[in-house]
Amino acid sequence: MIQLPPMQQARCLGETIEYGVSGEGAPTIVLVNGSGGPVIGWHKIFGPLSSHGRVFAYNRPGIGASSRPAVPQTGSHLVSSLRAVLQEAGCAGSYVLVGHSFGGLIVNLFARLYPHEVAAVVMLEATTVDDIAVLPRLETKLQRLVSRIGKRLFPPDPDSETVQATEIAREIRSAPAFPPVPLIVVAGTKPALAWATAPEALAARQAHQRKLAALSPSGRFIEAARSGHFPQFSEPELVVGAIKDAIALSRAPSGEQELSRASAARSS
Repeated sequence: MIQLPPMQQARCLGETIEYGVSGEGAPTIVLVNGSGGPVIGWHKIFGPLSSHGRVFAYNRPGIGASSRPAVPQTGSHLVSSLRAVLQEAGCAGSYVLVGHSFGGLIVNLFARLYPHEVAAVVMLEATTVDDIAVLPRLETKLQRLVSRIGKRLFPPDPDSETVQATEIAREIRSAPAFPPVPLIVVAGTKPALAWATAPEALAARQAHQRKLAALSPSGRFIEAARSGHFPQFSEPELVVGAIKDAIALSRAPSGEQELSRASAARSS
């Protein structure tokens, strides 16, 4: 059964953004899609999360009823846009930011630029700055061919976020350090099209996920054993559990957080 709230629209920074909010109380759980991903992609976890706080999800420019990008979708613009929509929706911090795939880059930069607004972070198969720097060099001939054909058939909008990926990675590298907030990284163990991917690329991607968890001293790394790139589809209970754990850690006294950091260090 699909559980999603009624969708609304807000005009922010010259763009119309579609969003939905459900639940009450603190914290506000902010679900940030992967590139091209619509709000409906969270349908398996939206309802269960709504009993643990307010849940917010949105469609970035070019998706659903949101307008096309009005300006280049750089990291700073994406973060500013998200903050503006949250304010329009009446969702004040502190936020538990949940980023899937490309959305992980937005969450990463948000936490660095506005750490006082962030209670915890959960990354789901999140894109990393190392992915952007390394993985294109490890693409197979087949992957490069498919990419070229795709761009010819469906030329990307020059203002789209994927075109700005290298710039977004630069912004993250130039931003302040990731804050010492609870961080949980969930990575799938069954990548799609593994047969067409170089073993070096698969190994690099997994290493980058573990490195992502090390951004915070209390970072945790979780393998989603039955999942590929969409654990919120294949293991929604695990994802909901990870978000609930992040909320609990954000509320824990400092002594308990120190114990959590030590436990995470022993298990990594």
